[in-house]
Amino acid sequence: MLLRRKPSTGPVNSTPLLRMVSLVSLVSFAAIASDQTLPAATDADKAWLLPPLPIVAGNPITPAKAELGKILFFDPRLSANGTISCASCHNPSLGWSDGLKTGIGINGTVLNRATPTIVNMAYNTQFMWDGRKRSLEEQALGPMKTPEEMKTDLKEMVRMMESVPGYREMFDKAFPGEPISEDIVAKALATFQRTVVSTNSRFDRWLEGDRQALTVQEWRGYQVFKDPARGNCAVCHSGANFTDNGFHNIGITQAEGSPDTGRFKVRALAVLKGAFKTPTLRDVALTAPYFHDGSAPTLMDVVEHYDRGGDDKRNLSKDIRPLHLSPLEKEDLVAFMTALNGQGPHVTLPRLPQALPLPHKAAPTTKTLAHVRTGD
Repeated sequence: MLLRRKPSTGPVNSTPLLRMVSLVSLVSFAAIASDQTLPAATDADKAWLLPPLPIVAGNPITPAKAELGKILFFDPRLSANGTISCASCHNPSLGWSDGLKTGIGINGTVLNRATPTIVNMAYNTQFMWDGRKRSLEEQALGPMKTPEEMKTDLKEMVRMMESVPGYREMFDKAFPGEPISEDIVAKALATFQRTVVSTNSRFDRWLEGDRQALTVQEWRGYQVFKDPARGNCAVCHSGANFTDNGFHNIGITQAEGSPDTGRFKVRALAVLKGAFKTPTLRDVALTAPYFHDGSAPTLMDVVEHYDRGGDDKRNLSKDIRPLHLSPLEKEDLVAFMTALNGQGPHVTLPRLPQALPLPHKAAPTTKTLAHVRTGD
């Protein structure tokens, strides 16, 4: 039977109220199984719809700023040796991440954390895995200032842009009357990143009234996702962007001798040791591998991790506990998360502004070449 579940052999964690919620869900499943028609989204369901982009005081979005920010995002000349750009790690073809277990910085430096997606960062309130950056403007310069990542000489970067006519024109249009500076570069980059929004997923279309947008399996997975007695996912992946913008220790096994304490480095509270920021689940099927260390290759690996209640039980978040999901519930949950893939901006590689060509010089004579070869 599609809806029959084997009794759990694990400890019972649900209260009578939660068991009642699960019973109601089973009744709903039975009704759907009979005619394959999904119910309409309720007002409570519609709270998952993304609101309009937040307005940022001091840096409102304009087309000129977004276009300049896009150019900067793809320009490798912002790095110390001109080999990597923001897009090297945040590749739009890879869900605005890099598809690697952990990021790769300048000169092939292997970083100790996975590259997070920049999708829907406009809705975030804290940035980086440990939340050490409080705005997108501040975050934009973070990788540039980090020797292991882009190692940018910010003064040299500004001089380069001042020497390129195309850049001068774009800065004048985006920030009229303001000189080119690292702060202005940060504002432009932040503006572009705020336009990287994923919405209109099939889940969104179901919320908006299209009862054919989800499959029955995906709808069942949504019920598991939000049910505190089963998936309990919404306790952290809450709100329209599927994140509480909080920090949690979810039981990731740490390397012996060199643990990454996460948020604890920013706020030295015992409860935050080993805690990392809750990532958005929008477009999550496009951003494997998962977790701050890239240790989960697939979404099913993620579900299995939570189902067993994490691995390292020290300092575990109070919301992490064994779930005892059935194989069907796990498959349904993964199916639901794939339905969160949305439609983002159509991005093409930009043509970068170039410096003026050097003045033409006459070819060196044979004598000059001889001097070069001998060092005379």
